Amino acid sequence: QVQLVESGGGLVQPGESLALSCVASGGTFSIYSMGWYRQAPGKQRVLVASLPTRGSANYADSVKGRFTISRDNAKKTVTLQMNTLELEDTAVYYCHADIGVVRGGFTEPSRDYWGQGTQVTVSS
Repeated sequence: QVQLVESGGGLVQPGESLALSCVASGGTFSIYSMGWYRQAPGKQRVLVASLPTRGSANYADSVKGRFTISRDNAKKTVTLQMNTLELEDTAVYYCHADIGVVRGGFTEPSRDYWGQGTQVTVSS
């Protein structure tokens, strides 16, 4: 069973940095994209950044120039480096991956997988 496990959340002050990591595990699968979403209290879950296996990263306008997403395909990990954090970055951050599970030598149609979420709090 495919699982996404996140790490790296915490409490920081405005202007500080934090890095989130996520690793995919469980069986044999192909990852087509990995990324991060966030959900602030009372708001919908929104895309922060995503990165396909081949291609360019996509960032929310609010984090461009401050956040950087990277992947290690061999290790099946995705990392979100968050710099110059702002109060508005406070949210639960969720790892997301578009994954196709391999069974019997065939890759099934891909679907969304989510991590359990990690809290990022920016407070003075």
